[in-house]
Amino acid sequence: MSTYRIGIFLRNLLLYITLTFFAFAMLFPFLVMLFTSLKEANDTYRFPPKLLPRAPITMQVEGFDEALPVYQVDYEGTQEEFVLVEKSVKVGEYATLDQLDITYIRELDLVTPTGGKENPETVLYEGEEATLYDIEVDGTIIPMVQVARTALGRFADPNDLSVTVLQNLRNSEPVEKLTWHPENYRDVINLHGMDRALTNTALVTILVVLGQLATSVLGGYAFARLDFPGRDALFVVYLGTIMIPFVVVITPLYQLMILIGWVDRLAALVVPWIFTAYGTFLMRQFFITIPKEIEEAAVLDGASRLQILWTIFLPASAPALATLSTFTFLYAWNSFFWPLVVINTGNEANRVLTLAVSVLGGRAADAPNLVLAGAAIAILPPVIIYIFGQRFFVESSTSSGLKG
Repeated sequence: MSTYRIGIFLRNLLLYITLTFFAFAMLFPFLVMLFTSLKEANDTYRFPPKLLPRAPITMQVEGFDEALPVYQVDYEGTQEEFVLVEKSVKVGEYATLDQLDITYIRELDLVTPTGGKENPETVLYEGEEATLYDIEVDGTIIPMVQVARTALGRFADPNDLSVTVLQNLRNSEPVEKLTWHPENYRDVINLHGMDRALTNTALVTILVVLGQLATSVLGGYAFARLDFPGRDALFVVYLGTIMIPFVVVITPLYQLMILIGWVDRLAALVVPWIFTAYGTFLMRQFFITIPKEIEEAAVLDGASRLQILWTIFLPASAPALATLSTFTFLYAWNSFFWPLVVINTGNEANRVLTLAVSVLGGRAADAPNLVLAGAAIAILPPVIIYIFGQRFFVESSTSSGLKG
Protein backbone atom coordinates (compact mmCIF):
# COMPACT_ATOMS: atom_id res chain seq x y z
CA MET A 1 0.00 0.00 0.00
CA SER A 2 1.44 3.36 -1.04
CA THR A 3 2.08 6.21 1.35
CA TYR A 4 -0.67 8.22 -0.36
CA ARG A 5 -3.27 5.52 0.26
CA ILE A 6 -2.16 5.13 3.86
CA GLY A 7 -2.60 8.88 4.34
CA ILE A 8 -6.09 8.78 2.82
CA PHE A 9 -7.03 5.82 5.02
CA LEU A 10 -5.79 7.49 8.20
CA ARG A 11 -7.53 10.75 7.32
CA ASN A 12 -10.84 8.97 6.71
CA LEU A 13 -10.41 6.93 9.90
CA LEU A 14 -9.83 10.10 11.93
CA LEU A 15 -12.85 11.70 10.28
CA TYR A 16 -15.13 8.75 11.12
CA ILE A 17 -13.87 8.63 14.71
CA THR A 18 -14.54 12.36 15.13
CA LEU A 19 -18.01 12.13 13.59
CA THR A 20 -18.83 9.08 15.72
CA PHE A 21 -17.78 10.92 18.88
CA PHE A 22 -19.95 13.96 18.14
CA ALA A 23 -22.85 11.75 17.04
CA PHE A 24 -22.69 9.89 20.34
CA ALA A 25 -22.48 13.19 22.24
CA MET A 26 -25.66 14.33 20.47
CA LEU A 27 -27.46 11.03 21.07
CA PHE A 28 -26.39 10.60 24.69
CA PRO A 29 -29.18 12.78 26.23
CA PHE A 30 -31.78 10.81 24.25
CA LEU A 31 -30.26 7.53 25.44
CA VAL A 32 -30.37 8.77 29.04
CA MET A 33 -34.04 9.69 28.60
CA LEU A 34 -34.92 6.35 27.02
CA PHE A 35 -33.08 4.16 29.52
CA THR A 36 -34.25 6.19 32.52
CA SER A 37 -37.85 5.78 31.37
CA LEU A 38 -37.33 2.01 31.72
CA LYS A 39 -35.96 2.19 35.29
CA GLU A 40 -37.57 1.88 38.68
CA ALA A 41 -37.97 5.11 40.64
CA ASN A 42 -35.27 4.13 43.18
CA ASP A 43 -32.83 3.33 40.40
CA THR A 44 -32.97 6.91 39.12
CA TYR A 45 -31.60 8.31 42.40
CA ARG A 46 -28.56 6.05 42.70
CA PHE A 47 -25.04 7.46 42.95
CA PRO A 48 -22.96 7.12 40.98
CA PRO A 49 -25.62 6.98 38.26
CA LYS A 50 -25.63 4.17 35.71
CA LEU A 51 -26.98 4.38 32.20
CA LEU A 52 -28.68 0.99 31.88
CA PRO A 53 -31.63 0.10 34.12
CA ARG A 54 -30.74 -2.33 36.89
CA ALA A 55 -32.60 -4.10 39.66
CA PRO A 56 -31.20 -5.63 42.88
CA ILE A 57 -31.11 -9.41 43.07
CA THR A 58 -33.07 -10.86 45.99
CA MET A 59 -33.02 -14.32 47.54
CA GLN A 60 -35.64 -16.19 49.53
CA VAL A 61 -34.05 -17.41 52.76
CA GLU A 62 -35.63 -19.83 55.19
CA GLY A 63 -36.98 -18.09 58.26
CA PHE A 64 -37.79 -14.81 56.47
CA ASP A 65 -41.16 -13.98 54.95
CA GLU A 66 -39.78 -11.63 52.30
CA ALA A 67 -36.94 -12.11 49.84
CA LEU A 68 -33.69 -10.54 51.07
CA PRO A 69 -31.40 -8.34 48.92
CA VAL A 70 -27.98 -9.73 48.04
CA TYR A 71 -24.80 -7.69 48.61
CA GLN A 72 -21.09 -8.05 48.03
CA VAL A 73 -19.32 -8.18 51.41
CA ASP A 74 -15.72 -8.62 52.46
CA TYR A 75 -15.50 -11.92 54.33
CA GLU A 76 -12.08 -13.25 55.39
CA GLY A 77 -10.32 -11.25 52.69
CA THR A 78 -12.57 -12.30 49.79
CA GLN A 79 -15.70 -10.85 48.20
CA GLU A 80 -18.72 -13.03 48.95
CA GLU A 81 -22.44 -12.72 48.22
CA PHE A 82 -24.34 -12.33 51.50
CA VAL A 83 -27.95 -11.39 52.17
CA LEU A 84 -28.94 -8.35 54.23
CA VAL A 85 -30.76 -9.62 57.33
CA GLU A 86 -30.77 -6.39 59.40
CA LYS A 87 -30.44 -2.84 58.15
CA SER A 88 -29.48 -0.91 61.28
CA VAL A 89 -27.36 -2.53 63.93
CA LYS A 90 -26.12 -0.16 66.67
CA VAL A 91 -22.41 -0.76 67.14
CA GLY A 92 -19.51 0.85 68.91
CA GLU A 93 -15.92 1.25 67.89
CA TYR A 94 -13.48 0.32 70.66
CA ALA A 95 -9.70 0.65 71.03
CA THR A 96 -7.03 0.15 73.69
CA LEU A 97 -5.55 3.28 75.13
CA ASP A 98 -2.12 2.48 73.72
CA GLN A 99 -3.46 1.70 70.20
CA LEU A 100 -6.19 4.21 69.46
CA ASP A 101 -5.50 3.95 65.74
CA ILE A 102 -6.67 0.29 65.79
CA THR A 103 -10.42 -0.05 66.38
CA TYR A 104 -12.63 -3.06 66.97
CA ILE A 105 -16.34 -3.03 66.07
CA ARG A 106 -18.82 -4.72 68.40
CA GLU A 107 -22.57 -4.55 68.87
CA LEU A 108 -23.55 -2.37 71.80
CA ASP A 109 -25.58 -5.11 73.48
CA LEU A 110 -22.67 -7.57 73.29
CA VAL A 111 -20.20 -5.54 75.36
CA THR A 112 -20.15 -4.97 79.11
CA PRO A 113 -18.23 -2.67 81.42
CA THR A 114 -15.03 -4.15 82.78
CA GLY A 115 -15.85 -6.95 85.23
CA GLY A 116 -19.59 -6.28 84.82
CA LYS A 117 -19.51 -3.85 87.72
CA GLU A 118 -22.32 -1.40 88.40
CA ASN A 119 -19.72 1.32 88.89
CA PRO A 120 -17.21 0.38 86.21
CA GLU A 121 -13.64 1.51 86.25
CA THR A 122 -13.01 4.74 84.37
CA VAL A 123 -9.92 6.14 82.71
CA LEU A 124 -8.90 9.52 81.37
CA TYR A 125 -9.49 9.72 77.62
CA GLU A 126 -9.07 12.99 75.67
CA GLY A 127 -9.35 14.99 78.88
CA GLU A 128 -12.57 13.29 80.05
CA GLU A 129 -13.45 10.23 82.09
CA ALA A 130 -14.28 7.26 79.88
CA THR A 131 -15.68 3.84 80.77
CA LEU A 132 -13.67 0.73 80.04
CA TYR A 133 -15.51 -2.10 78.28
CA ASP A 134 -14.82 -5.82 78.00
CA ILE A 135 -14.08 -6.60 74.34
CA GLU A 136 -13.33 -10.12 73.15
CA VAL A 137 -10.49 -10.28 70.64
CA ASP A 138 -9.41 -13.72 69.43
CA GLY A 139 -10.90 -15.35 72.55
CA THR A 140 -9.25 -12.91 74.96
CA ILE A 141 -11.12 -10.26 76.96
CA ILE A 142 -9.35 -6.92 76.69
CA PRO A 143 -10.45 -3.69 78.43
CA MET A 144 -11.02 -0.98 75.83
CA VAL A 145 -12.48 2.49 75.57
CA GLN A 146 -15.33 3.40 73.24
CA VAL A 147 -14.14 5.88 70.61
CA ALA A 148 -17.24 6.13 68.40
CA ARG A 149 -20.76 4.86 67.71
CA THR A 150 -22.45 4.14 64.42
CA ALA A 151 -25.02 1.89 62.68
CA LEU A 152 -24.09 -0.92 60.29
CA GLY A 153 -25.92 -3.53 58.28
CA ARG A 154 -25.82 -7.18 59.26
CA PHE A 155 -25.12 -9.51 56.36
CA ALA A 156 -25.38 -13.30 56.56
CA ASP A 157 -24.30 -16.22 54.43
CA PRO A 158 -27.52 -17.48 52.79
CA ASN A 159 -26.27 -21.06 53.20
CA ASP A 160 -25.34 -20.61 56.88
CA LEU A 161 -27.10 -17.74 58.65
CA SER A 162 -24.79 -18.09 61.64
CA VAL A 163 -21.97 -16.64 59.53
CA THR A 164 -22.51 -12.87 59.70
CA VAL A 165 -20.61 -9.74 58.80
CA LEU A 166 -21.18 -6.17 59.98
CA GLN A 167 -20.57 -3.68 57.20
CA ASN A 168 -21.56 -0.15 56.25
CA LEU A 169 -24.78 -0.56 54.29
CA ARG A 170 -24.44 2.67 52.31
CA ASN A 171 -20.99 1.72 51.05
CA SER A 172 -21.93 -1.88 50.31
CA GLU A 173 -22.40 -2.87 46.67
CA PRO A 174 -25.67 -4.67 45.88
CA VAL A 175 -25.66 -7.57 43.47
CA GLU A 176 -27.73 -6.44 40.49
CA LYS A 177 -29.02 -7.59 37.13
CA LEU A 178 -29.95 -5.70 33.99
CA THR A 179 -33.69 -5.23 33.70
CA TRP A 180 -36.31 -2.98 32.15
CA HIS A 181 -39.77 -1.80 33.10
CA PRO A 182 -41.92 -1.05 30.04
CA GLU A 183 -44.90 -0.90 32.39
CA ASN A 184 -43.79 2.69 33.11
CA TYR A 185 -45.30 3.65 29.76
CA ARG A 186 -48.52 1.85 30.62
CA ASP A 187 -48.72 3.65 33.96
CA VAL A 188 -48.15 7.03 32.33
CA ILE A 189 -50.78 6.40 29.67
CA ASN A 190 -53.43 4.90 31.97
CA LEU A 191 -52.90 6.85 35.19
CA HIS A 192 -51.98 10.29 33.91
CA GLY A 193 -54.33 10.69 30.92
CA MET A 194 -51.56 10.55 28.35
CA ASP A 195 -53.68 8.41 26.01
CA ARG A 196 -56.23 11.19 25.45
CA ALA A 197 -53.46 13.77 25.02
CA LEU A 198 -51.73 11.50 22.50
CA THR A 199 -54.94 11.11 20.49
CA ASN A 200 -55.60 14.87 20.53
CA THR A 201 -52.04 15.64 19.45
CA ALA A 202 -52.18 13.14 16.59
CA LEU A 203 -55.52 14.56 15.40
CA VAL A 204 -54.37 18.17 15.58
CA THR A 205 -51.07 17.38 13.87
CA ILE A 206 -52.69 15.47 10.99
CA LEU A 207 -55.26 18.22 10.38
CA VAL A 208 -52.63 20.98 10.50
CA VAL A 209 -50.32 19.08 8.12
CA LEU A 210 -53.13 18.39 5.63
CA GLY A 211 -54.39 21.96 5.90
CA GLN A 212 -50.98 23.51 5.32
CA LEU A 213 -50.28 21.20 2.39
CA ALA A 214 -53.58 22.14 0.74
CA THR A 215 -53.25 25.90 1.22
CA SER A 216 -49.52 25.96 0.39
CA VAL A 217 -49.94 23.95 -2.82
CA LEU A 218 -52.85 26.11 -4.05
CA GLY A 219 -51.19 29.37 -3.00
CA GLY A 220 -47.79 28.36 -4.36
CA TYR A 221 -49.27 27.37 -7.71
CA ALA A 222 -51.25 30.60 -7.96
CA PHE A 223 -48.19 32.77 -7.25
CA ALA A 224 -45.97 30.71 -9.54
CA ARG A 225 -48.19 30.18 -12.59
CA LEU A 226 -51.26 32.45 -12.56
CA ASP A 227 -50.99 36.02 -13.87
CA PHE A 228 -53.20 38.50 -12.05
CA PRO A 229 -52.82 42.19 -11.16
CA GLY A 230 -50.66 42.85 -8.10
CA ARG A 231 -49.48 39.24 -7.85
CA ASP A 232 -45.84 39.97 -7.02
CA ALA A 233 -46.70 42.81 -4.60
CA LEU A 234 -49.23 40.62 -2.82
CA PHE A 235 -46.70 37.82 -2.57
CA VAL A 236 -44.11 40.16 -1.03
CA VAL A 237 -46.65 41.35 1.56
CA TYR A 238 -47.72 37.78 2.32
CA LEU A 239 -44.10 36.66 2.64
CA GLY A 240 -43.36 39.60 4.93
CA THR A 241 -45.77 38.21 7.55
CA ILE A 242 -43.03 35.70 8.39
CA MET A 243 -41.12 38.55 10.05
CA ILE A 244 -43.96 39.33 12.48
CA PRO A 245 -43.17 37.75 15.90
CA PHE A 246 -45.81 35.42 17.27
CA VAL A 247 -45.97 37.34 20.57
CA VAL A 248 -47.31 40.33 18.63
CA VAL A 249 -50.34 38.48 17.27
CA ILE A 250 -51.06 36.21 20.22
CA THR A 251 -53.29 38.71 22.05
CA PRO A 252 -55.54 39.63 19.10
CA LEU A 253 -55.61 35.95 18.07
CA TYR A 254 -56.74 34.96 21.55
CA GLN A 255 -59.41 37.67 21.52
CA LEU A 256 -60.61 36.28 18.19
CA MET A 257 -60.85 32.79 19.69
CA ILE A 258 -62.97 34.21 22.53
CA LEU A 259 -65.21 36.02 20.03
CA ILE A 260 -65.99 32.90 18.02
CA GLY A 261 -66.13 30.61 21.06
CA TRP A 262 -63.12 28.41 20.31
CA VAL A 263 -61.29 28.79 23.64
CA ASP A 264 -60.64 25.38 25.21
CA ARG A 265 -61.48 23.68 21.90
CA LEU A 266 -59.24 21.75 19.50
CA ALA A 267 -60.42 23.92 16.59
CA ALA A 268 -58.30 26.75 18.03
CA LEU A 269 -55.21 24.55 17.59
CA VAL A 270 -55.98 23.72 13.96
CA VAL A 271 -57.70 26.45 11.95
CA PRO A 272 -55.33 29.39 12.71
CA TRP A 273 -52.32 27.32 11.60
CA ILE A 274 -53.44 25.84 8.29
CA PHE A 275 -52.23 28.98 6.48
CA THR A 276 -48.47 29.43 6.26
CA ALA A 277 -46.43 31.96 4.31
CA TYR A 278 -43.37 29.74 4.57
CA GLY A 279 -45.17 26.78 2.98
CA THR A 280 -46.54 28.95 0.19
CA PHE A 281 -43.09 30.35 -0.49
CA LEU A 282 -41.53 26.87 -0.50
CA MET A 283 -44.06 25.47 -2.96
CA ARG A 284 -43.92 28.56 -5.19
CA GLN A 285 -40.15 28.33 -5.47
CA PHE A 286 -40.39 24.66 -6.34
CA PHE A 287 -43.17 25.13 -8.90
CA ILE A 288 -41.15 27.85 -10.65
CA THR A 289 -38.43 25.28 -11.45
CA ILE A 290 -40.86 23.15 -13.48
CA PRO A 291 -40.47 24.05 -17.20
CA LYS A 292 -43.42 25.94 -18.64
CA GLU A 293 -43.28 23.82 -21.79
CA ILE A 294 -44.71 20.86 -19.88
CA GLU A 295 -47.62 22.97 -18.66
CA GLU A 296 -48.23 24.44 -22.11
CA ALA A 297 -48.31 20.96 -23.65
CA ALA A 298 -50.90 19.90 -21.07
CA VAL A 299 -53.03 22.97 -21.90
CA LEU A 300 -52.92 22.09 -25.62
CA ASP A 301 -54.16 18.62 -24.70
CA GLY A 302 -57.18 20.19 -23.03
CA ALA A 303 -56.12 19.78 -19.37
CA SER A 304 -57.58 22.20 -16.83
CA ARG A 305 -55.56 24.09 -14.23
CA LEU A 306 -56.62 21.64 -11.54
CA GLN A 307 -55.66 18.65 -13.70
CA ILE A 308 -52.25 20.18 -14.44
CA LEU A 309 -51.67 20.77 -10.74
CA TRP A 310 -52.79 17.27 -9.77
CA THR A 311 -51.15 15.21 -12.52
CA ILE A 312 -47.95 17.19 -13.24
CA PHE A 313 -46.97 19.52 -10.42
CA LEU A 314 -47.80 17.40 -7.39
CA PRO A 315 -45.97 14.22 -8.53
CA ALA A 316 -42.90 16.29 -9.43
CA SER A 317 -42.91 18.14 -6.10
CA ALA A 318 -42.78 15.12 -3.79
CA PRO A 319 -39.50 16.26 -2.12
CA ALA A 320 -40.90 19.72 -1.37
CA LEU A 321 -44.16 18.25 -0.07
CA ALA A 322 -42.25 15.84 2.17
CA THR A 323 -40.07 18.67 3.50
CA LEU A 324 -43.09 20.86 4.24
CA SER A 325 -44.93 17.94 5.83
CA THR A 326 -42.00 17.13 8.09
CA PHE A 327 -41.49 20.72 9.26
CA THR A 328 -45.23 21.18 9.82
CA PHE A 329 -45.47 17.90 11.70
CA LEU A 330 -42.60 18.86 14.01
CA TYR A 331 -44.11 22.28 14.70
CA ALA A 332 -47.67 21.03 15.30
CA TRP A 333 -46.57 18.09 17.42
CA ASN A 334 -44.22 20.11 19.63
CA SER A 335 -46.32 23.26 19.91
CA PHE A 336 -46.56 24.33 23.55
CA PHE A 337 -47.07 28.07 24.02
CA TRP A 338 -50.26 28.47 21.98
CA PRO A 339 -51.95 25.37 23.51
CA LEU A 340 -50.92 26.65 26.94
CA VAL A 341 -52.70 29.94 26.21
CA VAL A 342 -55.87 28.67 24.57
CA ILE A 343 -56.40 25.30 26.32
CA ASN A 344 -56.93 25.09 30.08
CA THR A 345 -54.40 22.66 31.58
CA GLY A 346 -57.19 21.20 33.70
CA ASN A 347 -59.18 20.34 30.59
CA GLU A 348 -58.02 16.74 30.12
CA ALA A 349 -60.46 16.14 27.26
CA ASN A 350 -58.75 18.67 24.95
CA ARG A 351 -55.23 18.64 26.37
CA VAL A 352 -52.31 17.91 24.02
CA LEU A 353 -49.06 16.09 24.75
CA THR A 354 -46.93 19.12 25.56
CA LEU A 355 -49.42 20.23 28.22
CA ALA A 356 -49.80 16.69 29.55
CA VAL A 357 -46.03 16.30 29.93
CA SER A 358 -45.85 19.66 31.72
CA VAL A 359 -48.56 18.57 34.17
CA LEU A 360 -46.90 15.18 34.58
CA GLY A 361 -43.64 16.90 35.55
CA GLY A 362 -45.42 18.35 38.58
CA ARG A 363 -47.58 15.39 39.59
CA ALA A 364 -44.79 12.80 39.25
CA ALA A 365 -41.89 14.97 40.39
CA ASP A 366 -40.76 12.19 42.75
CA ALA A 367 -40.70 9.64 39.90
CA PRO A 368 -38.30 10.83 37.17
CA ASN A 369 -38.74 7.52 35.36
CA LEU A 370 -42.43 8.30 34.73
CA VAL A 371 -41.70 11.89 33.69
CA LEU A 372 -39.12 10.73 31.16
CA ALA A 373 -41.48 7.99 29.94
CA GLY A 374 -43.99 10.74 29.15
CA ALA A 375 -41.24 12.77 27.48
CA ALA A 376 -40.27 9.74 25.38
CA ILE A 377 -43.87 9.30 24.24
CA ALA A 378 -43.86 12.93 23.11
CA ILE A 379 -40.41 12.88 21.48
CA LEU A 380 -40.17 9.52 19.70
CA PRO A 381 -42.89 10.06 17.03
CA PRO A 382 -41.35 13.28 15.59
CA VAL A 383 -37.89 11.72 15.74
CA ILE A 384 -39.12 8.74 13.72
CA ILE A 385 -40.88 11.01 11.23
CA TYR A 386 -37.72 13.10 10.83
CA ILE A 387 -35.56 10.01 10.26
CA PHE A 388 -37.85 8.77 7.49
CA GLY A 389 -38.30 12.22 5.94
CA GLN A 390 -34.78 13.63 6.12
CA ARG A 391 -33.72 12.15 2.77
CA PHE A 392 -36.31 14.32 1.06
CA PHE A 393 -34.51 17.44 2.29
CA VAL A 394 -31.56 16.65 0.06
CA GLU A 395 -33.82 15.89 -2.88
CA SER A 396 -35.70 19.13 -2.29
CA SER A 397 -32.51 21.18 -2.42
CA THR A 398 -30.96 19.38 -5.44
CA SER A 399 -33.95 18.43 -7.57
CA SER A 400 -34.96 20.67 -10.44
CA GLY A 401 -38.54 19.47 -10.32
CA LEU A 402 -38.08 16.83 -13.03
CA LYS A 403 -37.77 13.11 -12.61
CA GLY A 404 -35.33 11.28 -14.85
